[in-house]
Amino acid sequence: MKLRYAMVCSSNQNRSMEAHSLLKKEGFDVSSYGTGAHVKLPGPSLREPNVYEFGTPYKQMFDELRRKDPELYKRNGILPMLKRNSTVKPAPQRWQENAADGSFDVVFTFEEKVFDMVVEDLHNRDHVLMKPVLVINLEVKDNHEEAAIGARLALILCQELEATEYWEDSIDEIVTNFERQHRRKLLYSISFY
Repeated sequence: MKLRYAMVCSSNQNRSMEAHSLLKKEGFDVSSYGTGAHVKLPGPSLREPNVYEFGTPYKQMFDELRRKDPELYKRNGILPMLKRNSTVKPAPQRWQENAADGSFDVVFTFEEKVFDMVVEDLHNRDHVLMKPVLVINLEVKDNHEEAAIGARLALILCQELEATEYWEDSIDEIVTNFERQHRRKLLYSISFY
């Protein structure tokens, strides 16, 4: 694989990690991040989310939630998700603090608000390399079923990008064909490192 990918959602838990897991299994050079101020996981009610700092190990979250209410967190899919996440990487990472990870060729987001934050963050960075980065938003509802579908769609797009000599020359055609074939609208922007 010639391109380097980043998968980004709000908390680096569900959508970005489902895509990270799938792309990693397929041999892609991939990382994942969240853009939120904190990592939020569903709690016993909407008013009581479980809130963690980025960098808190997935294993620690798993152990805490399993102690709190194993039935609830197994039933709503949080424990299996955290278990999967811990096999992909140790802890959620924040996009805005990822400069040390180097540059990416393609960044996928799964929510327009996250797309806007990534584009703004890239715009505010020093553009010393003048290396283009493609930022694509594939809108995906934040639930386990949709995350799995979104990950497969992201994989298809990554395979299309890998098949091109220069994505810059064919991105319009790739997006148009993808939108027609999968009936999903994509947003995309080109930024620089």
